[in-house]
Amino acid sequence: MGQVIVVARLDFATQEQRDEAVRLTTPVQMGTRNEEAGCHAYCFAADPGVPTRIQVYELWEDRQSLKAHFDHPYYARMVEILRGIGIVDTANQVYAIGEHGPVYGPDGKANPEFFGS
Repeated sequence: MGQVIVVARLDFATQEQRDEAVRLTTPVQMGTRNEEAGCHAYCFAADPGVPTRIQVYELWEDRQSLKAHFDHPYYARMVEILRGIGIVDTANQVYAIGEHGPVYGPDGKANPEFFGS
């Protein structure tokens, strides 16, 4: 089994709540990135186009490492922080990666090995 990607959006009532969520979750994000096995990326970032939204991107080595994350204290802390700030709407998806490669080739154009010539 291959890597998995989690993408999500979290909407808040105000930009101030969104900004506070980013601020408070930063240590949790860094702990998850640096300490949880199988975590390659874990980012809850302010959306530059929607002032009340956080965009989420996670990259995990495999399904097992993501599943283990759900039992980790960092996950529990993230949920506690976000619920305490007041999310008004969310959407999320998980994707299993079948194949992957660089977007660009050495010439700066679409990678022909991935996209074809």
